[in-house]
Amino acid sequence: MEWLVIIVTVVVLWVASLFKILHESLSASQVEVLNDGGVFCKRNVLLVIAHPDDESMFFTPTINYLSSRGCNLHILCMSTGNADGIGNARKEELYLASIMLKVPQKQVKVLDHPDLQDGFGKSWNSKLLSKIIKEEIVNCAIDLVITFDNYGVSGHCNHQDVHQGVRKLLQDTSHKEVDAWELVSTSILRKYSGPVDIWWSLLSAKFHLSGVAHCFLNEHPRRSLAAMAQHRSQWVWFRKLFVSFSSYTYVNCVRKIN
Repeated sequence: MEWLVIIVTVVVLWVASLFKILHESLSASQVEVLNDGGVFCKRNVLLVIAHPDDESMFFTPTINYLSSRGCNLHILCMSTGNADGIGNARKEELYLASIMLKVPQKQVKVLDHPDLQDGFGKSWNSKLLSKIIKEEIVNCAIDLVITFDNYGVSGHCNHQDVHQGVRKLLQDTSHKEVDAWELVSTSILRKYSGPVDIWWSLLSAKFHLSGVAHCFLNEHPRRSLAAMAQHRSQWVWFRKLFVSFSSYTYVNCVRKIN
C-alpha cells in the first residue's frame, strides 16, 4: 500500500510539473515568474559547449528561452566528439539539431583542433580555450557567454575544461563588458527527477540558493527531444531515457561567473 501511495504521488507531481511548464509556455507570465530583469533580452549570446549533443542534452531550456526573448544565439562547440571516430557525422548532427532549436546553421561553429579532442582523461588547455572564445566574441560582437559550471553537469573533464576556459577569459580585463553565466549542476536526485525539479529550481532562483540567479523553464520540451533525435549516432536507448527523465530537459538554473 505504501508503494502505491508513493507511485501515485510521483505521478501526480510529474503531471502537475508538466502542466506548470505547459501553462508558462502558453502565457506571457514566464517573464514575471523568472524575473530576469531584462538581463537576457535581445543579447548577442555565445553558448560554449564541449561536444555535439551537449546543447540538446543540457541547454535546451536556455536556448528556447533566449530565442523567445529576441537574443541572437551562437553556438561554439570545442570538438567534433570524435572519441569513437565518428566526428564528421556528429558535426553534421549538431547542424541538424541547431535547425530544430531555431539557431541558424551559419551561427554554429564546430572545431576540430588537434589539442581539443574528445575523451575522458584528455585535458584541454585553458589558455587555448580562452583564446578561441575571445576570437569568437570579437568576430560575432558577443556580449553574453553561457557555458557549464566547474562540475559540468555530468562531471566530464571536457565540460569542466570549457568552464575553465571561460573563467580564464574573464581574467582578461579587456573583456569585463562581457557577462558570463554557468549552467548549475545539480544532485543525482534532482538531475533525474524530470519536470518535478522545476519547483526546487524556481525556489533556488527566488531565494538565490547556491548562488542561483535565474532559472529557465523549457517552453518547448518536445523540441528538446526532436533536437536530440537529430544526433542519430548518440540516440541510443539510455540517452532516450536520459532526455525523458533528466531535469535539464525541463529547466535550467544559471548563475553569474564572477
